[in-house]
Amino acid sequence: MRLLVTGGAGFIGSHFVRQALRGAWGGSEPDSVVVLDKLTYAGNLANLAPVSEDPRLTFVEGDILDRALAQELVADVDAIVHFAAESHVDRSILGAADFVMTNVVGTQTLLDVALHHGVDKFVHVSTDEVYGSIDTGSWAEDQPLEPNSPYSASKASSDLLARAYFRTHGLPVCVTRCSNNYGPFQFPEKVIPLFVTNLIDGASVPLYGDGANVRDWLHVDDHCRGIWLVLTGGRPGEVYNIGGGTELTNKDLTGLLLEATGTGWDLVERVTDRLGHDRRYSVDISKISDELGYQPQVSFEQGLADTVEWYRTRRDWWEPLKRRAALTR
Repeated sequence: MRLLVTGGAGFIGSHFVRQALRGAWGGSEPDSVVVLDKLTYAGNLANLAPVSEDPRLTFVEGDILDRALAQELVADVDAIVHFAAESHVDRSILGAADFVMTNVVGTQTLLDVALHHGVDKFVHVSTDEVYGSIDTGSWAEDQPLEPNSPYSASKASSDLLARAYFRTHGLPVCVTRCSNNYGPFQFPEKVIPLFVTNLIDGASVPLYGDGANVRDWLHVDDHCRGIWLVLTGGRPGEVYNIGGGTELTNKDLTGLLLEATGTGWDLVERVTDRLGHDRRYSVDISKISDELGYQPQVSFEQGLADTVEWYRTRRDWWEPLKRRAALTR
């Protein structure tokens, strides 16, 4: 299989590339992997360093909005795994234009090019945030989409475009919707790496509102293994939820991070709640479990301990990123 992975220098995309090239999930390994990444603030070639010498890997710096480049790359691949996206909710609240262009128009560009070249599979990687908020129970894949932030609205729009290209043109598209990811190489604007890196430096961390917002936590390796299962066995036109099975309030997560870093609540700063902040996310993973045999394998206790230790020992990776982006909260 010849793969194009968009956003493959980002947190989740680079993990997928590293593990796919290592044959981490069994079965056949890709014959080649082309990574297309714009190298925005969240993209980092260092994320691909562990496999940079693999002759099957080709890196191309470029934008998914560049139709000519997309045409050139897609002509030589069998399948596309589409990670590339603007993905930070707070940034989307400050300005939504980049999110619409990349997440909606960029996805449409890739879908068009994939249709033109007749790719065998297109996996569009999305998020549970497109569902909105749920008080009790868990979302199944047929739940109506009710996004509440500009980010999630842009992702919902791209999901619907993917569905339309399957329904209208028969393009073999699958959509995956994941819960909150964590793990090594995650850009330190996200809550776990931001809190860990701040706390080990003795800096304060922000806790939104009353801290009672609930998220389901998914280790990046479980997520990527689920995507691989969808790529190799998912039914075209279908949506698959991928979850981790560990629901925590933000306050409870903060407590675990304080404990893991040997710090206390005096470093927690209560801040005004985020605009449109969804109260709870929870995905039903029975579909991907029943059809493709997916189950999360990384326990949250072990995954969080390993993640904290990775950031503790990889200051060389994250400190320049935080300094360049002036990230303190």
